[in-house]
Amino acid sequence: MHYIILTGHSKGLGQAITQILATDTNTTVICISRTKDPEFEHERCIVHPFDLSRHDLILTLMNDIFSTIPLETAESIHLINNAGILEPIKPIQRTNTEDMTKNIHVNLLAPILLTAEFIRHTESFSGNKRIINISSGAGSRPIFGWSGYGAAKAGLDLFSQNVAVDQEQADHPVQICSFLPGIMDTNMQATIRQTSSEDFVELKKFQSFKEDGQLLSPTTVANVIINLLVTEDFPNGQIVNVHNYIN
Repeated sequence: MHYIILTGHSKGLGQAITQILATDTNTTVICISRTKDPEFEHERCIVHPFDLSRHDLILTLMNDIFSTIPLETAESIHLINNAGILEPIKPIQRTNTEDMTKNIHVNLLAPILLTAEFIRHTESFSGNKRIINISSGAGSRPIFGWSGYGAAKAGLDLFSQNVAVDQEQADHPVQICSFLPGIMDTNMQATIRQTSSEDFVELKKFQSFKEDGQLLSPTTVANVIINLLVTEDFPNGQIVNVHNYIN
């Protein structure tokens, strides 16, 4: 059996990944999400309701998850850090401490801690182990009003690269990459289009992405990510863009 731990499974890209994986009878998806989606909860899709801003409980969460994974018979174990929040969307001086702290906890601290616990629990597992951290182009260029989100994604990119270097010394190394999914037709994009132009000066540009049909389907991106879990040419230690894999 293949085991895939996935954060943020109930919407957008995470939901598309879950829908595809749910058709594979040899794969169990272990989902971490604030909300449950009854459509996918069954014996091969196990949902752990969890708020990723609660970083103090992540160790307990991962202990619970790995207590259900039979390492002695598993063929592969993977982690997809997909969950993320964009808010607060506004210049830094108009943000509040609570919102900015939650942004950094969910977008950066949670993936770091989940990765650390994943590696710790699978240290002696000799099967295939891969981590895909879902990043953003916002991590490589400044965007008005996205200071927290951009900083978190930039940190996630370097973190992924650094873990790959660390794993060069491991007996059974985990492969890891940071993945830019492009601009997708998701609830996050809908939220962006509803932001006030005062808080987000690029509003019209992002509205035009939808109007001009430039948004990628979450299913298209999900298929690329799932293929990365099995390809022999995994981009270990790299920051890769979905457009490298689609025409």
